[in-house]
Amino acid sequence: MKLYYYPGACSMAPHIVLREAGYKFELEKVNLSAMKTASGEDFWKVNPKGYVPALKLDDGQILSEAAVILQYLADQKPNSGLAPKAGTMERYRLMEWLNFIASEIHKSVGAFFHPQKAPEWKEKQLALVGKRFDYLESALDGKKYLTGDNFSVADAYLFTVLSWTRYHKIDISKWPKLKDYLASIIDRPAVRESMKAEGLLK
Repeated sequence: MKLYYYPGACSMAPHIVLREAGYKFELEKVNLSAMKTASGEDFWKVNPKGYVPALKLDDGQILSEAAVILQYLADQKPNSGLAPKAGTMERYRLMEWLNFIASEIHKSVGAFFHPQKAPEWKEKQLALVGKRFDYLESALDGKKYLTGDNFSVADAYLFTVLSWTRYHKIDISKWPKLKDYLASIIDRPAVRESMKAEGLLK
């Protein structure tokens, strides 16, 4: 199994899950500007969508889309406890979180990676992000993780996209539960190992 990744991108979520679940895997860094992998592959041929993550399975198939890869990895290692059993209400709640993270958090925070945006846009976008963070703050009330006491693939995804706030100097101190949540996740060994492997931590 091989994960195609870019340091700190949303591909870090499946990277964390690969380590949390105890998989044996390879990492292949992608230069997204040149669309070449570290070994010289044309990344367009790996994933015609042109972005990470892409997971090469042992049979050669390529799986893409972070939320799908995360569930696939959890389902192949059910004893990891990273996702509830398919078909249960708990699983649908997890999928609800994954969809919300992908469509509302990933996209809204990720939009700040485009520096050509006008100041007026940034002000409106920060207001939108603030509303999303208000929701997360309330949802985390009385809970350690998004779905309760157990770390799940949704937490790996949310941690990854929320880590972008430091790049964009988005102050999250207004949301103390969210801030504490991020601090607790970064202390997980698999998370630190993933960040070190991607050159994000010494």
